[in-house]
Amino acid sequence: MGRRGRSCGGRVPGDAVVDTSGSGTDVLVVGAGPVGLTAACELRRRGVRCRLVERLPARLPYAKAVGVQPRTLELWDRMGLVRDALDLAVPLRGQLTYVNGVADSRLELVLPPEVPYGFAALPQYETERVLEGLLNGFGTGIERSTELVSFAQDGEGVTCLLRAPGGEEEVRARFLVGCDGAHSTVRKGLGLSFEGGAFPEEYMLADVELGWDLPYGYAVRAMHHDARGEVDDVLVCIPLPGAGRYRVSMKVAPELAGDEDGDEDGDGIEHGLGAGGGREPGLADVQAVLDRLSPQPTTASALRWSSVFRISHRLVDRYGDGRVLIAGDAAHIHPPTGAQGMNTGIQDAWNLAWKLALAVDGAAAPGLLASYDAERRPVGEEVVGRTVRHAAHGVQADPGDPRTLMLREAQLLVGYRGSPLVEDAGDGPGPRGGDRAPDCGGLTRAVATYPLRLFDLLRGREHVLVLYGPGPTADGFGPLAAAVRDAAPGRITTFAVLADTGADGASPVPVFRDGQGEFGRLYGVREPTAFLVRPDGYLAARLAPPSAPELLAHLAKVLAP
Repeated sequence: MGRRGRSCGGRVPGDAVVDTSGSGTDVLVVGAGPVGLTAACELRRRGVRCRLVERLPARLPYAKAVGVQPRTLELWDRMGLVRDALDLAVPLRGQLTYVNGVADSRLELVLPPEVPYGFAALPQYETERVLEGLLNGFGTGIERSTELVSFAQDGEGVTCLLRAPGGEEEVRARFLVGCDGAHSTVRKGLGLSFEGGAFPEEYMLADVELGWDLPYGYAVRAMHHDARGEVDDVLVCIPLPGAGRYRVSMKVAPELAGDEDGDEDGDGIEHGLGAGGGREPGLADVQAVLDRLSPQPTTASALRWSSVFRISHRLVDRYGDGRVLIAGDAAHIHPPTGAQGMNTGIQDAWNLAWKLALAVDGAAAPGLLASYDAERRPVGEEVVGRTVRHAAHGVQADPGDPRTLMLREAQLLVGYRGSPLVEDAGDGPGPRGGDRAPDCGGLTRAVATYPLRLFDLLRGREHVLVLYGPGPTADGFGPLAAAVRDAAPGRITTFAVLADTGADGASPVPVFRDGQGEFGRLYGVREPTAFLVRPDGYLAARLAPPSAPELLAHLAKVLAP
């Protein structure tokens, strides 16, 4: 299973033949926001011939999506760009809440020590710049001022009509991926439903500097309660890079309010951005809210941009059709509560890209691409529902223990149990098939004099087979490693993690020692066990005891025979 290179005999869902001859475009990605850039980077990293088109002539200088979740940072670690992102980001340490001018609560964003990254704030244009730099390193750039006009698919590919300043161009691609936002041309061209609605209230959004001395790295939520205890005024400030710089949101000033209906499929945040016509709030509008609600006397200055928006929430009925798929805001939009939107879209793109790469390479098992909708649409549905509840009633709308709440907001509880691709049997301790593969430290190997993290061993790799053994050697794993190597040559990396710190010797697979017991503890394992880790960092299977027939059966769900 799992061919090397490309072959005309590869099959994709629906038994369509992937034509891998010629030098055309494998995948056309529409939309160069964080989601489209992620999809293009991951496709190019795997050698897929990809074009990325964007209708806008330049990157927008607006801090729309700001929050970067720990799970996204883990994915950026796998891509090799997390260092560049962290150099630009601001740590999000927590939130200070004030009610009627009095300190009410202080939320600390604390995660378990084995989680390698915390919460961060990074303006969307910086996220896009970092991703674009990575894409350029693969020899691919963004084709700006280029718009998808129409498309038509058949059993072997998609014919797309593009319009650029130089004229129209017809492009033939094997697959089309729409990351083109809430007004998606791709979604509309597929005729997908986009059910949902919008909250009636409008809000103002602005990027300003504030002259207060509140603790660094903390968001601020200041509310006013009326005589009945209901919130009738609110101010939310999210820290951004730069001294005293925040993205502030608040209820709209009456003179800036628009129509009540709004856009049928708008994403809210884009409404009024740079549109002129008097809809952009000025410093005086922001200052008026600060004078009412700020926990400290402060003055807003250095306005960079502003907007008026309405909170929308919508979800498609499916994430694609045939060779045309969608991701990000093209598939789901929801309140900005908890900074879930961009991060959810980036995970969409990751889930789709590694599967598309196998399909293009003629190595995808039947049903692999269909699993994109099966895995990601439930996630989109949950995020839309949860953020709508939180926008209306606060995070207390989903009561639970603080640890679970924090892990969920960090998107570390997103998983695919029940997916057709994974084996999630068993109720013992540690992660099961479909769960995120947690990081751990303290792994050592011969020659290297420093400890490693598990994520160091997963970075830049596709499927990884981790074989855990309680004994001093990995000799018993030789036949299993050979079976995987023969069945999927060049597609799976295999290594062993051994609990015993005995002397090193010749081994059929690379060996790492769990001298501090972190792997054994976090993975809840004491007996020989095989963990198959997918390219997106989720467990495809957990097998105890390891079995070559069972492991090959799981691989057959992903790789073509």
